[in-house]
Amino acid sequence: MGLNDTSSANRVHIAFFGKRNAGKSSLVNSITNQEISVVSNILGTTTDPVYKAMELLPIGPVMIIDTPGFDDEGELGELRIKKTKQVLNKTDIAILVIDSQTGKSDCDMELISLFTKKNINYIVVYNKSDLKKHTAENEISVSTLTGEGIEALKEKIAKSVPCNCQNTRIVGDLINPHDFVLLVTPIDKAAPKGRLILPQQQTIRDILDSDAIAIVTKENEISDTLAGLNKKPSLAICDSQVFKLADEKVPYDIPLTSFSILFARYKGNLKSAVLGAKAIETLKNGDTILISEGCTHHRQCNDIGTVKLPAMIKKHTGLNLNFEFTSGTQWCEDFSKYSMIVHCGGCMLTEREIKYRIKTAQDNNIPITNYGILMAYINGILKRSISIFNDISNILD
Repeated sequence: MGLNDTSSANRVHIAFFGKRNAGKSSLVNSITNQEISVVSNILGTTTDPVYKAMELLPIGPVMIIDTPGFDDEGELGELRIKKTKQVLNKTDIAILVIDSQTGKSDCDMELISLFTKKNINYIVVYNKSDLKKHTAENEISVSTLTGEGIEALKEKIAKSVPCNCQNTRIVGDLINPHDFVLLVTPIDKAAPKGRLILPQQQTIRDILDSDAIAIVTKENEISDTLAGLNKKPSLAICDSQVFKLADEKVPYDIPLTSFSILFARYKGNLKSAVLGAKAIETLKNGDTILISEGCTHHRQCNDIGTVKLPAMIKKHTGLNLNFEFTSGTQWCEDFSKYSMIVHCGGCMLTEREIKYRIKTAQDNNIPITNYGILMAYINGILKRSISIFNDISNILD
């Protein structure tokens, strides 16, 4: 997978904030050397967040986000500000753009407060610095007119990248060079024709980066594949939908886990997701469960989120339950009606956005888990599936 093919979830998200006409769009265009955003002297030209995936040296693959003015007015302005606040939940580095002629305003101070509250690394950029200079520690002056300070800003952004944006591994820390890793990958009907789904692609790449050997097979070929190997795999990884079959076919002396479990760990929420799965035992008749999908793929007739999971939950509990569904960037605002949240693996969402969703659920005392972990729990194989993680292996005891 090349830099241009890097998924949105694995890109450093750099978002530009500020008042209307502070020069956000001009700065985005200057940094990227592209006409990404429309530039105009008219207030409120940027009416929706603008996303652009690209490579930005010296960082690498990034997602650039230009947001509407945070001082927008009126009913539509309030909606635009709401969208801007939503961008904060996926932002790794915030760039606050201030017009040097006017300096910091109450609006800018409110943004800084939000950055601090959400623990977001931020840089204050004074635009139009040909008119006025600013040199405080976390501030920098630039001119989009002359190009002054643009390269220095890029370097400053690179130094602000959170360590966890570039150094986390999916499976590489669990295996050694030359290990065999068995990947049980049913062909998902929701995946684009001719391609594996993203978690499978990324896991294979991480195995290859570890100088290990990825052995990919479908669920009905597990036994034949194992019989044809000249040494035992050090790890088996399966899709959640074939977890039960994989548990039956993969010998117990081979550790078994799933893509969902690996990605829960990768996104930093494995422990909370395992604990959240146990909440299925506390449900009561009439409870409502939210099932949330991070992407917006076309749903198939036997879709896992809207069909298979509700059926499994009803069968396991024997209860009359209600289900609601969200997808993509849509996320709930009123948690009062939910007794449990089941989220997808989040392969299309950044670690920060996943953690934000988990935190909002936990702040409202709503247990949250993910598809694969709940399916493993229902099938009675979750304990085996997390046994390779020493820090949480006894959580179900």
